[in-house]
Amino acid sequence: MEGALTARDRVGVQDFVLLENYTSEGAFLDNLRKRFKENLIYTYIGTVLVSVNPYKDLGIYTEQQMQRYRGVSFYEVPPHIYAVADSAFRALRAERVDQCVLISGESGAGKTEASKRILHFLALSCPAAAHLSRPLSAKGSQPANPSSISVPPAVNLAIRDRLLQSNPLLEAFGNAKTLKNDNSSRFGKYMDIQFDYKGVPVGGHIQSYLLEKSRVVQQSHGERNFHIFYQILEGADDMELSGLGLERQAQNHSYLIKGQCCKVSSIVDKNDWKIVRRAMETTGFSSEDVEALLGVIASVLHLGNLRCSVEESGEVCLKGDSQLRSLTRLLGVSSSLLMEALTHRKIAAKGEEVLTPLSAEQVIFARDALSKAIYGRTFNWLVSQINGSLGNKEKSQHTLFGLLDIYGFEVFQQNSFEQFCINYCNEKLQQLFIELTLRSEQDEYESEGIEWEPVSYFDNRIICDLVEEKHKGIISVLDEECLRPGEATDITFLAKLEETVGSHPHFLTHKLGDQKSRKTLKREEFRLAHYAGDVNYNVIGFMDKNNDLLFRNLKEVMSVANNPIISSCFTKDELQGQRRPETTATQFKTSVAGLMDTLMSKEPSYVRCIKPNDAKQAGRFEDVLVRHQVKYLGLLENVRVRRAGFAYRRDYPRFLDRYKSLCPDTWPNWKGTASDGIRTLVKHIGYKPDEYKLGRTKIFIRFPKTLFATEDALEVRKHSIATKIEASWKGYHCRQKYLTMKRSVVMLQAWWRGIRARRLAARRREAADKIRRLIKGFSNRRLPRCPQNESYLDLLYSSFLLRLRKKLPRSPLDKSWPVPPPALKQTSELLREMHMKNLVRCYCKKITPERKAQLESKALASDLFKGKKESYPQSIPKPFLATHLDENDIKNAKVIQSIGTLAGKYGVQVTKFDRRGFKPRPRQLILGADQGWLLGPSEIKQNFLYSQLQGVSISSLNDGVFVLHIAEDNKGDVIVESELVLEILTKLVSLSGKKDLIRITETSIPFSGGGGRQGVVEFSKGTMSSIGKAKSGALSVVVQTAASTG
Repeated sequence: MEGALTARDRVGVQDFVLLENYTSEGAFLDNLRKRFKENLIYTYIGTVLVSVNPYKDLGIYTEQQMQRYRGVSFYEVPPHIYAVADSAFRALRAERVDQCVLISGESGAGKTEASKRILHFLALSCPAAAHLSRPLSAKGSQPANPSSISVPPAVNLAIRDRLLQSNPLLEAFGNAKTLKNDNSSRFGKYMDIQFDYKGVPVGGHIQSYLLEKSRVVQQSHGERNFHIFYQILEGADDMELSGLGLERQAQNHSYLIKGQCCKVSSIVDKNDWKIVRRAMETTGFSSEDVEALLGVIASVLHLGNLRCSVEESGEVCLKGDSQLRSLTRLLGVSSSLLMEALTHRKIAAKGEEVLTPLSAEQVIFARDALSKAIYGRTFNWLVSQINGSLGNKEKSQHTLFGLLDIYGFEVFQQNSFEQFCINYCNEKLQQLFIELTLRSEQDEYESEGIEWEPVSYFDNRIICDLVEEKHKGIISVLDEECLRPGEATDITFLAKLEETVGSHPHFLTHKLGDQKSRKTLKREEFRLAHYAGDVNYNVIGFMDKNNDLLFRNLKEVMSVANNPIISSCFTKDELQGQRRPETTATQFKTSVAGLMDTLMSKEPSYVRCIKPNDAKQAGRFEDVLVRHQVKYLGLLENVRVRRAGFAYRRDYPRFLDRYKSLCPDTWPNWKGTASDGIRTLVKHIGYKPDEYKLGRTKIFIRFPKTLFATEDALEVRKHSIATKIEASWKGYHCRQKYLTMKRSVVMLQAWWRGIRARRLAARRREAADKIRRLIKGFSNRRLPRCPQNESYLDLLYSSFLLRLRKKLPRSPLDKSWPVPPPALKQTSELLREMHMKNLVRCYCKKITPERKAQLESKALASDLFKGKKESYPQSIPKPFLATHLDENDIKNAKVIQSIGTLAGKYGVQVTKFDRRGFKPRPRQLILGADQGWLLGPSEIKQNFLYSQLQGVSISSLNDGVFVLHIAEDNKGDVIVESELVLEILTKLVSLSGKKDLIRITETSIPFSGGGGRQGVVEFSKGTMSSIGKAKSGALSVVVQTAASTG
């Protein structure tokens, strides 16, 4: 622990006792905040552990952490809950003294999680842990190989597992979602674990305190009922729910919607139900027990769904036939008797029993009272069953390890009977805590031979007596008011308190207070000045909650139930007794007294849990909330008591071993006794007599500043010691390294020189042989291949191939090729041919289908027109399109209907000349798969089959006129002009498959004009291009010459 003091400015001190200003609440909070911000959630107050809930996983509960804290002195490692558990467990084993760990704090502070961590540590730290970690059989109570375990495996494994599995079972039935905590324990729990002389768990016992039964029938807004109700609805299968008569939606059950919070994002009820069922199996619940238990839980929900109504006759009855049938079946009672017991009250008068009908309000009260009684007694039965499974059947002597998870001091806006009981319990625990702390301090002083100095502290016995004193205490007054005849109400109880304890300095009411205090006290409230602060209690409901009455006829009906759990909870012996049962407050006072006796008989350890914020957010520290908890947990009082004597103590060997380097006489080794070494050390350091005391085995240091100064001096001393050690080590290390390197270098040099010499000789021999072979080969190079020239030829061939590899053509158009040697001419030609084929193949693979079609068209055009038509060279760079028209270019729908869709057809705008007057007319030429069409603006002018085409005539000049010669057509041939003449004719030849269609003439093209008439298209060259009718009656096409164009 001392090692962390040097970083105290950043992370605070690990023990609040070492705070310089230990009486300052601000200093306490500042230290707590520093550690919380550094994810250090644990801090000591002497042997008391203060834990702050981090609301996130810090990774500090691994098996490696357990190993770190196992068997280590309490102060040798940083504060941790494992240190508390290990210290208590080792004391239990070594000293055979019963131990207990008291965990307290408000809801959401992490009490339940702390108890789980301690229980898990104990389960894995006992001597049988190696055996307990082995795989279990299907039932979970036997190890895989029982014969290999020295301890009784069936007992130890079962007890270990049942201890661990009791937690989820009790959490399901006793925990609920509240505004402060999603898994808040609504009952107090004390668990005793029995260990044999080997430190192996052999049994256990659980005691529960003050279950919050009122939650069954009523929850505040934003809160839920107990977890088990939601777990059954979410986790049970449809057959189970049907057998219980329940609906899966929680909104359909009256007792589950009071808080309007059926779903919670952090709770997965379906998964939790699986854990609960597994826990029931592990703790030894039979299938009959489980069935009866589920029936009881379901019956509570059915009771809540019963509706009260008033008949015309004025009689009150309960509605809900399906609920009554389910209740009758699940509880095993008569529906008529149950209905009568819920709506009537049996009164004994003069030896006779009379049934009196209840009002609607009383019926609801009776229903809710029965629900609370059933659930409360079932919870007690559950605890009893768990205790039965944990019972130690061996009569050998054993030691006990107690674990108390109890509610912390509670202060709400409205404080009622439950808060009164809880805060009374905390007063008793605080009283016990101070007494045991002072006793342990005094015992240590006496054992060390140091004079005990009396410590002044606030003794809260006066408050405990105010609550519990016979005949005068608040509980006695409450019981007396509940038992007296006449009209006793909560207000009369308050008046009785004012009369009985009104003069007590720690008691105040509105009536007894002055004008200032009346502003903060309502007329139905009383105030108690607890050790943790003033709390106002509202007396409304005190009487009912203390009586916790259940009408006799309801008990009679439950006592004859066939459900085994109900019949065991409501016994007939209870009905035969005429004595009134103890009130809730008296029962709780008796339980708390028993708990105090149990704790007094054990060696206690303490864990104080603190909630840093109400929003359950990681990294958020709210000063106001934390200050409030520090106050009511009495932590400052604890620090003050601990600091009343000496702030720090440590046994001689450990203190000397840590600080001996500060004195030349004790460093590096002290030859004498540890006590003499301590005297020499403190004399050299310069401790003043009032700063320390020497006991029989320990040194006691009064002030933290003395320890801090010693620790700071050690930190400075460490640097000089480290420098000397480092210098000595570096010198030794460097000398050894130098000698090793020198030996290695000499050895490597000799080895490497030999290798280099051998390699050089080998290379020289190889070079001489190679030169000799090449010279001989060059001399015989003209001879056929033979042993004399094969080396030279191989070199020649390889050099050519290497040169060829660098100069290979990259394109099919590149015809260059290196000149080969004479002997490789044939091979070179083969390689050239193969390479060109490969280039062509690679080029062809990159060609797309569209590009291929283009090239095929161009190739066909080349065959048809290359060297024959003057306009051919201009058409080469222009790609041929699939079509120049789409359906939007054809305005007439009938035309489209006649020729069909244009998909797959070639279309182009052309000019058609009349056969007589040669008047030009715009037309659209469509070429299909087997025929073509000439379209006018609104109709098909002419169509022709490719089989009817006798030929297509064009001139060799640079013009766009062509004539379609159509056989058996009265209209005659078609004269057409287009700039795309080569593209059109190539497409026509491609579609018709007739390469001999095209006729190329020089000067004129005769054509048929229809009706036996003949005409001529004459071609000539001139200075201007023109098309028109000549004087001779022929169609004259004048093509502009290239010279004229220039």
